[in-house]
Amino acid sequence: MKKNKMLESIIKSCEDTKAEDIVVLDMENITPVADYFVITEASNERQVQAIARAIKKDLEAIDLTVTRMEGFNEGRWILVDANEVICHIFHSDERGFYNLERLWGDAKEVELKDIR
Repeated sequence: MKKNKMLESIIKSCEDTKAEDIVVLDMENITPVADYFVITEASNERQVQAIARAIKKDLEAIDLTVTRMEGFNEGRWILVDANEVICHIFHSDERGFYNLERLWGDAKEVELKDIR
């Protein structure tokens, strides 16, 4: 239940801050690192940072915590680690280069409509 609540909150935070091309990968049987990866992007560093800030604020509002956040100052690729869910927020120039969807190609993509 906590995991679904966390995933829903992260997706909503991304949508509310105008994140683009949101993809959710089910990582449960792929890696012990997290159950889900949320991958999204924005066109500039400030918006990438705004999305990360919103995720942290919104999770804290429902008594869930962000374990760590990496890459915030640069705003090119911010990793928001909330234990069961890791959100990768890319600057749109970086996303294609790292191509996490291809890297984790064994993971099943979860439809956003199925999360709600």
